[in-house]
Amino acid sequence: MIRYLALLSFVPIFAGCAQRTFKTAMCGDMRMSGKMDMSGQVTTTMRADNSASRLASVPVYGGGASSRCASKVAVIDVDGVMVNRSQSGLGAMGENPVALFREKLDAIERDPAVQSVVLRINSPGGGVTASDIMLRDLQEFKRRRGIPVVACLMDVATGGAYYVATGADAILSHPTSVTGGLGVILNVYNMELTLSQFNIEAIHVKAGESIDIASPERMMEAEERETLQAMADSFHRRFQGQVRAARPQLSGGADETLFDGRVFTGVQAAELGLVDQTGYLDDAVALARNMAGMPESSPVIMLRRDNDRAHTLHDVTPTGGMNSLFPIKIPGMDRAELPTFLYMWQPEPSLGSAASQ
Repeated sequence: MIRYLALLSFVPIFAGCAQRTFKTAMCGDMRMSGKMDMSGQVTTTMRADNSASRLASVPVYGGGASSRCASKVAVIDVDGVMVNRSQSGLGAMGENPVALFREKLDAIERDPAVQSVVLRINSPGGGVTASDIMLRDLQEFKRRRGIPVVACLMDVATGGAYYVATGADAILSHPTSVTGGLGVILNVYNMELTLSQFNIEAIHVKAGESIDIASPERMMEAEERETLQAMADSFHRRFQGQVRAARPQLSGGADETLFDGRVFTGVQAAELGLVDQTGYLDDAVALARNMAGMPESSPVIMLRRDNDRAHTLHDVTPTGGMNSLFPIKIPGMDRAELPTFLYMWQPEPSLGSAASQ
C-alpha cells in the first residue's frame, strides 16, 4: 500500500486576461494488487485576482509572537506608473494604484500599533489627477493619525512620484536614484499624413468646433495648442506650489531649472534641497523609528493580499503587464486610449501609452 498526496497546479494564460490559478489536492490510500483501488478526498479551489483577500499586515522584520502588540513601522510600496485605473495583463495583479494606496493608508489608520510609516517609492510618476489624489490622501492620513512619514526614493521617483513624496515629513533618496522631472506632459500625435498614405480620410460629424481637439486625424490648430498649453502651465504651477510649500528651503531663490522637467541623481537632489539626505531603505526605516521615538527592535510590516508576497522590504507587487501576446501599437491610433496630462518623466514612449489606457 502506498500513501500518496498530490498537489496539482494549472496556470492557463489568455491574452488580455488576468492570470488564474487552479489547484487540486488529492490524498488517500493506493493499493496495487492486480487491480487499483483509490479512495480519498479530492478538493478543487479556484481563486481569481478579483477575488483576492483584503490587505493583511505581514511582518518582514521582527515579526515574532512577542512583538504582535509592539509599536510597528509600516512600509507602503508605491511602484510603477501611477494611474487611476486597474492594471491588467500577463503577470499583473489587476490593482488600481490609486485605490490600493488609499486602502493601505486606511488599514494603517485602523492599526494603533503602527507608529511610523515609510513610503517606498519606485515610479516615474503618472497622471496629474492620480498623483494629486494620492498626495491628498497622504495628507489627510497624516492629519488624522499624526505619525511621522518618511519617503524613500528608490531607482526612479520622478514627476508625480516626487509630488506624492513631498507629503512626507522627510525625504530620503538612494545616492543613485533618479528624481526630479518636475514638469507636465500631454502625449498627442498627428497621423494625418500617415492616414493619407493609405487613402484613409477621417470624416467627422460633430457639434462643437473644438470637440476633436488633439485628434490624431488632423493637424492641431494654433489656438487649440494654446488652450492645451494653458492647461499644462496651470498644472505645472500647481506642482511648483506644492514643492515650494513642502520644501521651504527652495522658496524665493529656487533655481527655475528645478522645474524645467530635468532629472537629477539622489546626490544632486540632496545638494539642491529636493531631498533631506541620501541613504538606503534600511536608513529610511531607522529614521522613521527615530522620529517616532521607537526602539531599534520595533518590527517592520508590509500590507499584502493572500495571493501576494512580502518576505523582504524590497518585494514588489506585479502591477503592469502586456495587454496582448502581440503588443504592437501605433501611437495615437487606439481610440480606447485617452490623452492624459501627466506628471511623469518618460524617455520610454510606451510609458505614455501605459498611463493613458
